[in-house]
Amino acid sequence: MTERVFIDTNILVYAFLENDTVRHDSAFKLMSDIIGAEIFISIQVMSEIYAALSKNGVGHEEIAEYLYELEEKTNIQPICFDTVKKCLSLKKKYSYSYWDSLVLASSLESGCTVVYSEDMQHRQVIEQTLTIMNPFLIISEKIV
Repeated sequence: MTERVFIDTNILVYAFLENDTVRHDSAFKLMSDIIGAEIFISIQVMSEIYAALSKNGVGHEEIAEYLYELEEKTNIQPICFDTVKKCLSLKKKYSYSYWDSLVLASSLESGCTVVYSEDMQHRQVIEQTLTIMNPFLIISEKIV
């Protein structure tokens, strides 16, 4: 069975932007390393990408093109009220922000075993099935 992975917003923003070369290169490497996996993102992630790239001065047309490219290369997980209910339960149990909990809920609904994010506790296992991996720490672990 193909591994299912979920990618959080910042990883995709760093993969696009080139102003932080270390994070850009790490994010780009991760995206290359997971070719062959089933990759998921959510509508939330797409919206956050738009907001983050806009704040970094990227124009609407370029962002739209990137979002269309992501639509072709990933599975887009919708968010419904059941997702929100799962999010609220996870927020209470794990004490993450609402938005991080929504990413976790979407990851679990997608059947993912890994969520790549820099915003949550590296290597924490959520609901005994989903492992949070910070790709920027994975790189430093290999160096040590």
